[in-house]
Amino acid sequence: MCGIAGFVALSAGPEAPEAELSTMITRLAHRGPDGYGFHVEPGVGLAHARLSIIDLATGDQPIRNPGGTVWTVFNGEIFNYLELRRELEAAGHRFYTQSDTEVIVHLYDRYGDDFVEHLNGQFAIALWDNQRRRLVLARDRAGIRPLFHAQGRGCLWFASEVKALHAVLPATRALDPIGLAQTLTYWAPVDPGTVYADVQSLPPGCLMSIEHDGRQTLRRYWDWRFPDAEETSPARFPDSIEAATAQLRDLLVDAVRLQLRADVPVGAYLSGGLDSSGIVAMIKGFTDTPVRTFSVAFEDGEFDESEHQAAMVRHLGTEHTMLRCTRRDIGEAFPRLIRHTETPILRTAPVPLMLLAGSVREHGYKVVLTGEGADEVFGGYDIFKEAKVRRFWARQPGSRLRPRLLERLYGYLPNSPVRNPAFAQQFFGQGMEHLHRPIFAHVPRWATSQRALGLLSSDLRAAVGDWDPLAAYERTLPSDIASWAPMARDQYVEAKSLLAGYLLSSQGDRVAMANSIEGRFPFLDHRVIEFANRLPPSFKLRGMTEKYLLRKALADLLPADILRRTKQPYRAPDSQSFFFDGKPLDYVAELFSPESLREAGYFDPAAAGRLFEKCRQGRATGFADNQAFVGILSTMLVHRQLRT
Repeated sequence: MCGIAGFVALSAGPEAPEAELSTMITRLAHRGPDGYGFHVEPGVGLAHARLSIIDLATGDQPIRNPGGTVWTVFNGEIFNYLELRRELEAAGHRFYTQSDTEVIVHLYDRYGDDFVEHLNGQFAIALWDNQRRRLVLARDRAGIRPLFHAQGRGCLWFASEVKALHAVLPATRALDPIGLAQTLTYWAPVDPGTVYADVQSLPPGCLMSIEHDGRQTLRRYWDWRFPDAEETSPARFPDSIEAATAQLRDLLVDAVRLQLRADVPVGAYLSGGLDSSGIVAMIKGFTDTPVRTFSVAFEDGEFDESEHQAAMVRHLGTEHTMLRCTRRDIGEAFPRLIRHTETPILRTAPVPLMLLAGSVREHGYKVVLTGEGADEVFGGYDIFKEAKVRRFWARQPGSRLRPRLLERLYGYLPNSPVRNPAFAQQFFGQGMEHLHRPIFAHVPRWATSQRALGLLSSDLRAAVGDWDPLAAYERTLPSDIASWAPMARDQYVEAKSLLAGYLLSSQGDRVAMANSIEGRFPFLDHRVIEFANRLPPSFKLRGMTEKYLLRKALADLLPADILRRTKQPYRAPDSQSFFFDGKPLDYVAELFSPESLREAGYFDPAAAGRLFEKCRQGRATGFADNQAFVGILSTMLVHRQLRT
């Protein structure tokens, strides 16, 4: 794990701005506190901030090929580097380090741009081919590691975080209206867009080349693909559920084994749920790697899972550290979080994870394995069950019995919409006219998120224009998605919007790297994803039991109560974290003042003020108000930070 930055001239005109490489990479010191490295030639520069995980002695970057004609800087890990190295050495390649990075330049020498398809890892790569005078940028399949780029001053600039681009391209220090509207709706901008003017994100599973003449090519080398619906029917699936369970178990154990590779101690998060408990159980049961576990607990019983965490610690016998997080902790740390997310967010949930990563670092660890990704891969979220019920309901829209199935969902919410049958019918009945559209499952969630759009200023509304969030998102989807099973469509949209855009970024990479911690995600090994995508939907969601096959694969490793436990999504107190005894934290009061709102120009001061007062009085009990409040506050923090 590291930070990377650099530039390539798009023409022969501009003088290479070598001095600014240092300016860029020092903005990323939190990503790589163990040292800097540079490679500079006329018209190109590569910079690297290192977090030493593998090959502590000789793994400094940039790394070159034997002839010095190919150079790379790289953020992340190549988990199958030992296997790749053996194959390359057998073919005559000679290495000068023990690092995973060096396999990249050798693979490029051998396979050209197809080198990326051989990698099992989480990565953002910049590779300079001196002979062909071309720069290659590549990002891992699931989008675990970030990579941004922008053009200006005759160059294309790239970096792991946007703050490095801000340092050399002041024009990028402005929010883009459509990017902001997307964030307030989908929870994150849609790739390749960002919330910043003229800044783009390299999409997950993509490779971009910049040729000597400035020509740019973007190629998608991997995506979450699903077979046609007919091919995933249980009758046509070639394997029994028992055979599929055994295959999944083998894949997961191998993914965990690979992701334990490190020359430093490895920790793991333990939430008390199925996913993280399964990861730690596989480490304990199938490897010799000692593992230290970490968890976060809350003072609010609504969010706290410490009872389940303690049960798993007893079951697994791990040395464990629990961090207790209060509402005030969240409110006071929120500005620091936004400095690292660099984007507005709609929930406070990333803050406790940022504080937890700090605890991991304080205990001398640099690497943690997590259970992130299992819900997207194996159908774990209530949104999948909700969509299944809503499709069943839509066949008889006048039924009063069918929507009662929704009462089996969201039991962890004290103010769940299913507690009031009339409200549940109204809320979950939204978007029934979109039954056959691939965004059907997400219409209620996006309708809730869009509460903040109603608070935009008149100027920003005019800038957004007639943007249609449903149609706009559908234009980004694969042309054959209509032929997939309904659950496959739901999984694709979930993986491309919430997972890649928010969970792996604001709640993943950014909060870990704020503390120089590398998070690893065995459930997002691309072999696991590809295997799960071929499964019949009923292997994942059986009746109303989520992650059915995963539960079977972990059955002999976990206690029965963990295996039977219904999914409780990780959450944290939202607007409640910013008011105490009816008084807001000082910075919150300042940012919600009419003067600050008017100066920033994003939100209507009167409308935002009414929401502020509602939250101050503790009357914001639903998702819509809480998400709108956090969305406005985080947007205002981004705005303030852009001007400092």
